[in-house]
Amino acid sequence: MGLFSRKLGVDLGTVNVIIYGNGQILLQEPAMVALTIEDERIVAIGQEARDMYGRHPEHIEVVRPLREGVIADYEVTEAMLRHFFQKIGGRPLLGGLQVMISVPYGANSVERRAVHEAALQAGAREAILIHESLASAIGAGLPVRTPAGNMVLNIGGGASEAAVIAMNGIVVAESVRIGGLRLDEAIMSYVRRKYNLIIGQPTAESIKIQIGAAVPLPEDLTMEVQGRDQLSGLPRTISISTGEVVEAIADTLADIAGVAKAVLERTPPELASDIIDRGAMITGGGALLRGIDEYITRQIGVPAYRADDPIVCTAVGAGRALEDAALRRRVEGISYSK
Repeated sequence: MGLFSRKLGVDLGTVNVIIYGNGQILLQEPAMVALTIEDERIVAIGQEARDMYGRHPEHIEVVRPLREGVIADYEVTEAMLRHFFQKIGGRPLLGGLQVMISVPYGANSVERRAVHEAALQAGAREAILIHESLASAIGAGLPVRTPAGNMVLNIGGGASEAAVIAMNGIVVAESVRIGGLRLDEAIMSYVRRKYNLIIGQPTAESIKIQIGAAVPLPEDLTMEVQGRDQLSGLPRTISISTGEVVEAIADTLADIAGVAKAVLERTPPELASDIIDRGAMITGGGALLRGIDEYITRQIGVPAYRADDPIVCTAVGAGRALEDAALRRRVEGISYSK
């Protein structure tokens, strides 16, 4: 019970759910659920479900209940959230939960309502929505209260968004439903085209993490990759290099950088000068890609920097906003009913 907090910041992501409270990360687990195909009975949630992905028997499927940053399966999302809330605090204490939960800037009213209702049905007494870009800026330690402009590019698993923030609010923002999973798909497609080898998403993700980069590296890294030959159907092993990964994900990264460019093009001149001086902060899991800061800098002409702990920024920022009366009042304007 020592981890229990009545106020939680929740990053409800396509790839991971991260929960912050009591000044620390209380939970970080994959946003995945394993359930039976016939009667949709849940058999595993979070890391346990992730471990089953691609290795489960025929009568079970492993799903991501969120897609492109928004809820794709409401009931499974609700069950997943309830499980995570109970894992942190225990069933008897759930009645008093207040949560600040992230939503993409581009989410529509129906998608925002679904997040709000899922959090309440999962056990929260109160659920307040916050845009991911604002939460990640707060979590990254940007001075969002000041009248000076702060730019953040949040690259998540299912969506990416860029925003310019000042005076506790978003001045201009853009969102695209492209993120880390789309990078994985690009790697899968590249390997299939070039080597006639079929690999799964976990393998593609492993390639991205172990040798992936946004720009060519001084020394190429290489990795042995196992998959199924597209022609013979038999297992085969190939070697893939960082340079090939850079080539594979170039178009997808360009789309993500395009979001930051679009925001800068619409930024008021006074704030644009602040951003030139201060640079842009990169948050989210995509910020861990080697050379992403250098790549974004080249694409937008403004210095870009990686946050210290980019994966948890959104959850930390949501939790801090919930504790801050002024920020909370500003955020409460993001009504799910709008």
